[in-house]
Order: sequence, then structure tokens, then C-alpha cells
Amino acid sequence: MALASTAVASCLQPVTGIAAAVALALMLAGCTGNGGSAPDGSGGTSTGPSTGTAAGTVPGPGGSTAASPGKNGATGSGEPQVSTKIDGLQLPWSTVFLPDGTAVISERDSALLKSVRDGRITTVGKVPGVVPGGEGGLLGLALSPDYAADRFIYLYFTAAEDNRIARLRIEPEGAGTGSGLRMGAPEVIFSGIPKASTHNGGRIRFGPDGFLYVGTGDSQRREQPQDRNALGGKILRLTRDGEPAPGNPFPGNPVYSLGHRNVQGLAWDADGRLWASEFGPDVNDELNLIQAGGNYGWPVVTGAPHRQEFIDAKVVWPSTAESSPSGLEIAGTTAYLGALRGQRIWSVPLIGENAGKPVGYFTQQYGRIRNVSLAPNGDLWALSNNENPDFALILSLPG
Repeated sequence: MALASTAVASCLQPVTGIAAAVALALMLAGCTGNGGSAPDGSGGTSTGPSTGTAAGTVPGPGGSTAASPGKNGATGSGEPQVSTKIDGLQLPWSTVFLPDGTAVISERDSALLKSVRDGRITTVGKVPGVVPGGEGGLLGLALSPDYAADRFIYLYFTAAEDNRIARLRIEPEGAGTGSGLRMGAPEVIFSGIPKASTHNGGRIRFGPDGFLYVGTGDSQRREQPQDRNALGGKILRLTRDGEPAPGNPFPGNPVYSLGHRNVQGLAWDADGRLWASEFGPDVNDELNLIQAGGNYGWPVVTGAPHRQEFIDAKVVWPSTAESSPSGLEIAGTTAYLGALRGQRIWSVPLIGENAGKPVGYFTQQYGRIRNVSLAPNGDLWALSNNENPDFALILSLPG
């Protein structure tokens, strides 16, 4: 697969017609929907999301053909239902669940880890070394696959000079299900991920293979996503100790895929395929099916341009005002994405390697949705941002 080593230069070549408009949009694009300070969009005049060339239109929730919802969200028998709203959070970013069902949530700007059990929020501790600013701070969490034995939670956070991954132990303070949690000292296992006021990436998750996958942003350094030796604009694959995982597409290199702008969600389907959500500039937010060594085009292209050297997105939202997709979760054959500027939860049917037409729920009802996570009991947890105070929603999913 050919890589575009002259990404920025290629964007400056003379083009005409529609291609010229797209090229101009890419060159002039600012940051949209990527953090707490970005403006909320109202939807504009977009024609709605589209699926990639390999994906056809498929029936959406409730059995009808999926269509963009109105302000109050889609309705029908397949709609998720809000069962609980838990107030008292501040810019929550990520959620993991302990074996007993306790939720552990990171707060971006406060650098606090908080736990939620039986609807009650408790502060576990403040993570040292976090330097919040812009879209940086305490970001993604991942639970060790061997948590019962090692008690490790992994964290992605912004430090003074870079973004880093650390692990620390969280365990009960005493015996019994009602006891609190105590937090150990963090151990940095990976560093050097570029930081900026925007595009810091931050999502981490253990895959079915037991390795840690890391979504990074381009940190406004557009030369990095197409450079396989740079850490920005990538999905990385690491061992639990922070080394490049064996079997990576570029030997001795942590890079798993490249050509990303700002990866915000990672999830695997039932057949072990990795999907990722990603911010576009002011056009073309993406849901991608990730291939080892695959090049997803940024900053040369976005969306699904049908260029042989790049991999097309499976779903494209032409207007970032409708999406700016953040956290991603897959339940059964459905992908759920939280939308920041779009202020909704998108539901996308997955058919093998293809994706059907998205349907939006709860549009503008609960503000900017930063993350969605599947709890052990099958409920979907969604985290709001910029609601002052923020909250967690617990949703029951359709059958």
C-alpha cells in the first residue's frame, strides 16, 4: 500500500469543481467539536450522514429504513430508553467498569477519578502529573484484562510536555461490596505522544488479543499522520508494559494504523474487527473499520474519496455540526457513538465489514455526549459535557 509522504503539498495542487471546494475546505478547516470549548452546532443544511462504497442502506432500529431524526430524536420500538440520570460530574471523559459493576470515570480538567455505585458518586483520587488545557487533561481509561489479579487501570493523560499512558492500582479499601476504593501511584509506561491545545486523541482500550490500543491525534502537526515513525495521528498497539506489540504491521514500531486526524473511539465487533470514530475538520466525520497497517488519508483526504492508496470510511457525516463523534461502543450488531457538536447518540447497524445508515437519538436533549460505554449488565452509559454540572445517563438498549 502506497503512503503519501507529501501530504500537505498534495493538498495545494490546482483542482477544479467539487474537488476544489473540498480542497479549500480542508486547507481552511479549523478545529470543530473536539473539546469543551468548541461551539455547539445546530445542524446546518447538511444532507445527513452517508455510508461508504462497501456499505448499503439497511433497515434501522425498529425495522424501518434509517433516516435522520428530528430535534426530539427518532422514535420506534428500537429506541434506547434512559433509565437513570446521575448528576454531579465535571467534564467526564471515559468510563470503565470493575468486576462488581462499579463505574470508574475520569474527569478531564479536574484530573479526578470518580467511582459510581448504586447511583452515588465518590472521589477516588486525583491523578498526579496531569496538566489540563484545551482538549488535554485526564482522558481515556482502560481496565486491565487481568484486573482481578493485578488491579490495574490504565490512563491516557496530558502532561507538561506530552501525552502519556500510565497504569495504577485501584482496589477496595476494605472488605465488602460497600467499601470505597483507594488509588495507588501511577507508573508511566509510554510517553512522547505529541500534545497541543487540540487534537490530543486519548481513547485507549484493550483488544480481544490482550494488547492495548491507543487513539492519538495529529496535535495540529499535519506532517505526523503520514509518517509511520511519528506517534501523532495514529492508532497504536502496545503490550501491557508499553512496548510495541508483537505482530504489529511495522516491526518494532507501535503504529497499528496511520493517516488519522483525531481518533476518539475504539470498539470491537463480535467477530473481532476493530472500528474507530474520528473527527473530521469542518466536514466528513468518520466511522472507520481499521486494518493493520491501513492508511486512512489525513491530511490528504477525508471521508470516502475512493483513492486506491487510502482506506475509505464506512460512514461519513458530511457536516460536523451533526456529529463530531467521540466515544464508541458496539453492542451486538449495532455501533453507538456519542456526538459532541451533534448533541445526540448515533446508532449504526453493522453488517459484517459494512455499515448501514445511522439513526440519531436524544438530539439536543442531553447536550454534548463525550463517551458511551457498555456496562457488564448490558446497559449503555453516556457521559455529557458542558452541562454544568455534567452527568452520566444509563440507557437500556433494545432487545
